[in-house]
Amino acid sequence: MKTVFSGIQPSGDMHVGNYIGAIRNWITLQDQYRSFFCVVDYHAITQDYAVKEMGRRVFDMAVDILALGVDPDKATLFVQSMVPEHTELCWVLNAVTGHGDLERMTQFKDKSEHQPENINAALFEYPVLQAADILLYKAELVPVGQDQVQHIELARRIARSFNHRWGKVFPECEPKLTPVAKVLGLDGQQKMSKSLNNHLPLAAMEDKPLRKLLGRAVTDVKRVERTDPGDPDVCNVFAWHGMFSTEEDRAWVREGCTTAGIGCVDCKGRLAERMVAHFAPYRERRAELLAHPERVKDTLHAGAEKARAVAKKTMDEVRHKLGLWR
Repeated sequence: MKTVFSGIQPSGDMHVGNYIGAIRNWITLQDQYRSFFCVVDYHAITQDYAVKEMGRRVFDMAVDILALGVDPDKATLFVQSMVPEHTELCWVLNAVTGHGDLERMTQFKDKSEHQPENINAALFEYPVLQAADILLYKAELVPVGQDQVQHIELARRIARSFNHRWGKVFPECEPKLTPVAKVLGLDGQQKMSKSLNNHLPLAAMEDKPLRKLLGRAVTDVKRVERTDPGDPDVCNVFAWHGMFSTEEDRAWVREGCTTAGIGCVDCKGRLAERMVAHFAPYRERRAELLAHPERVKDTLHAGAEKARAVAKKTMDEVRHKLGLWR
């Protein structure tokens, strides 16, 4: 059975973009592959954050992952910093990673623009730690969006360079593209992100809060009046219908939009109904987990123990190839 690795940063409240871009795929993959899913808190410290909030963010992220349907009996769920072999392997991989390769990473350039006052070395070497995350478990497949493909290609080159210099240890992983390439935010222009304040938090998946948020969502900008016909194919809200609504709903929206038979408020209202229903089981499971926080902590400790057993074995092999004394 092939191995899958994927991680998510504890960057704040889980939102629809996180769910569609990552967690929904994890739920499917856990039935098909040997799966390692990780809350990557070391990656999160490359950005400014409130120290006192990090523990809560990690815990809340784990709660959401479990409430959405990741099953610890099927997949290994753990926190990155609980497995120190991640950072140990990262240091080793630095020795076979070209400075020029890291300079070409487009995400480093993008993040540097968003936090020009804190362009740190860890941000620059982010892809090396990501490669270590993947290679530590010898994962063949990495589920990612299109924006992460460049990082996976670098991880392949790093694995190839290590194997060439010191001997074969690591497979060359392949990106497994998520079904939805990118989930745009309420602005309809940029990827959904809490930092851009264009996100739909899962905490808002109740009727009134969700309708209020969807009221801000940009639709077809050419549809100024309700009587103007619209083009669903350029409307981000219609794209969200494709993620949560039935074919009958989408046909109703398409017909009503193109003929001006319905307005954007009607379209958003139908979407709100479907999203509230979709996330109802999540809300119930989340409430149960929050009522029993020890279950979440036990799951993370057990996951870290399982992950570390694999990680230690890999690092023993790596140290042997490096010729390090023991």
